[in-house]
Amino acid sequence: MEHTPCTVSDVMTQTVVAIGQEARFKEIVETMEQWKVSALPVLVGEGRVIGVVSEADLLLKEEFREANPDRMEQLRRSDEVRKAGALTAGELMTAPALTVHAGDSLAQAARTMAYKSVKRLPVVDSEGMLQGIVSRSDLLKVFLRSDEDLAAEVRAEVVDRLFPDSAEEMSVSVTDGVVTLSGRIRNKSLLPVAARLVRAVEGVVDVTFALKGSEPEGTGPSAGSRNFEHL
Repeated sequence: MEHTPCTVSDVMTQTVVAIGQEARFKEIVETMEQWKVSALPVLVGEGRVIGVVSEADLLLKEEFREANPDRMEQLRRSDEVRKAGALTAGELMTAPALTVHAGDSLAQAARTMAYKSVKRLPVVDSEGMLQGIVSRSDLLKVFLRSDEDLAAEVRAEVVDRLFPDSAEEMSVSVTDGVVTLSGRIRNKSLLPVAARLVRAVEGVVDVTFALKGSEPEGTGPSAGSRNFEHL
């Protein structure tokens, strides 16, 4: 079975383009264009991350180019107005930087990106020193795992452990990342737990059941699987 990516360190990019806080506006734009990135960590000293400059920060200069915001809008968007007049990375950056650690789970990194609406996160150590960067596309790499690899992990980590008395009567199949557990079990009360454990396997898209005796009376396999989706 292939190594299962579980933490940020498994998928992050270690070679990172970064800038100092004195980097000028045009230099920042040129660096982003050269390296095809949408955000740059801002470093001080030996590589400590103090902020991040994104395309959104830079675009404020264009947004306010011909604008003349009234006093109320200036107060409401004071930080954005300030950034529109910024000339260096230190003035433009969002600080403190939103970061993750190499040992954080992929789910933690995904939640941070989703909640904060960012596309990438600097990866730092306990001292705030830059170790790498992780992007949305990096987190999606887990879904490139083969169906065979997923089936082997679900069998070993879920079925064999959760259903030791029924494991030989159960089969695990995976198609396009969707896991199907079929066969016969002796303790169907464990199905909600099984659903959660299978979905927790990195790379699994969904889980369905085709287990004899697992569906509520009068329903088919699909309806039975839906009953456990949110348990």
